[in-house]
Amino acid sequence: MNRSKPKKPTLKPEAIPEQTIISSIVAAVSEQRLPAGTKLGEQMLSDLFNCNRANVRRALSTLATMHVVQLRPNRGAFVSTPTPKEAGDVFDARRMIECTLARNVIINASTQDLENMRTTIAAEAKAKAKGDKPAELRLSREFHMQLATIASNEVLAHFLHELTLRTTLIIGLYNEDGSSNCAEDEHLGIVQAIEARDEERLITLIDDHLRHLESGLNFERTAKPFSTLAEQLITS
Repeated sequence: MNRSKPKKPTLKPEAIPEQTIISSIVAAVSEQRLPAGTKLGEQMLSDLFNCNRANVRRALSTLATMHVVQLRPNRGAFVSTPTPKEAGDVFDARRMIECTLARNVIINASTQDLENMRTTIAAEAKAKAKGDKPAELRLSREFHMQLATIASNEVLAHFLHELTLRTTLIIGLYNEDGSSNCAEDEHLGIVQAIEARDEERLITLIDDHLRHLESGLNFERTAKPFSTLAEQLITS
């Protein structure tokens, strides 16, 4: 394994440091490079992103409102660790939101939208075959966010963005291998239902798909050890 020192992120002159920190942490969480429970030290993040601790504190505060980070008094910031109860609530909320979005997806989906979703499914299957779990997780989340984009409901899309991130944390904690469990044929079936303009079938498929993801959780599973914060945040 290459243990060379990871390169620090390079901030563009116009970049806002806290936004760069937020984007980096969100990306790392969505690819399970940053597991639940990881301590996010202010000084380490300040050094890593070449900014002051005030920037870091603002970024962590924003991430806390997204439920990606937990701020613990006198202990600092940690990547959120969802409880089994929270996991169930997240999946309940996702079912309600995605099944609601389905109605507008049926109305709005264009031929190009369907093609884009099929492209995402193919890329996800390729990543899974290669054993590239970060890419597989990112593409699975992208597929579900495509539904929100097609539905054109910015409020629900905002909630789904947060919920899909929390789902990734949940899967990383409680799924045996940390994979998305998103079967290619399940995503493809969703696209086919949209193409057929079959709203009832689409809602059923989305509900079944999310229940399948939830069924793969094992709440007796213990967390795996992880590497340094720099290695988790910085990709090659």
